[in-house]
Amino acid sequence: MSYKSILVHVDQSRHAAQRIRIAAEIARAQHAHLIGSAMTGISSFIQMEGAAFVATHIDGFRDRALAALEVFDGISRSVGVLSYEKRFIDDDVEGGLALQARYADLVVLSQSDLDEPDSSFIVDLPEYVMLNAPRPVLVVPSAGDFSDVGKNALIAWDGSMEATRAVTAALPLLRAADNVTVAIFNADRRQGTHGEQPGADIALYLARHGVKVEVAQERTHIDIGNALLSLAADRGSDLLVMGGYGHTRFREVLLGGVTLTVLKTMTLPVLMAH
Repeated sequence: MSYKSILVHVDQSRHAAQRIRIAAEIARAQHAHLIGSAMTGISSFIQMEGAAFVATHIDGFRDRALAALEVFDGISRSVGVLSYEKRFIDDDVEGGLALQARYADLVVLSQSDLDEPDSSFIVDLPEYVMLNAPRPVLVVPSAGDFSDVGKNALIAWDGSMEATRAVTAALPLLRAADNVTVAIFNADRRQGTHGEQPGADIALYLARHGVKVEVAQERTHIDIGNALLSLAADRGSDLLVMGGYGHTRFREVLLGGVTLTVLKTMTLPVLMAH
């Protein structure tokens, strides 16, 4: 298994260049096709119902999207991606990305940054795409410089369906990693989930896929989200793999506590699957 198609969000935010570079490097390593997608930010509904508004603003929105795609083109060429395309979409960012994600193996986004000066910034974009698209998302933190992603990976394992999907989705990265740690917190509190030897089954599954893995059983009295990030810092991890928990109610996103903590305070790239 390898990634064949990677979708990356392209805009003019200050975090776009790092996000695009990381996506491009993964695409190059995986020999995958890279899609840089820039949306105007104007939903198809508004375009149908608000003709006057669209006529006044659409040219400016389109110019911004096209300019962002030129940056994507330059980064993709400099990284050496063999197959890539620039995709211009007349739609809102959340819906446009969630729809396109259905036809990609991985979606690369940036963490929400409340200090982002770009007016097209979407507060809950990673959460929305994760919960509305049936594909894994790789979320890049809004603070920090990440030259390598996935060399020293940490898996948050709790035996859930979401965590299982995340591990499976991360296999192309995990196989290429130098070190992979499966972290299990407070295993005794989840009787019937981990078996007699917590972590043994998932470690064997990963080993059969060619992943070099070790198991770390951890105990913590603080919340799991912060415990995960603390462990990642202690181990020098450059990728966290975990399930994303939550559900949607129309445009409102409700998330589990661990998911929300990590998305708000992440210090390393996080691959999530719902």
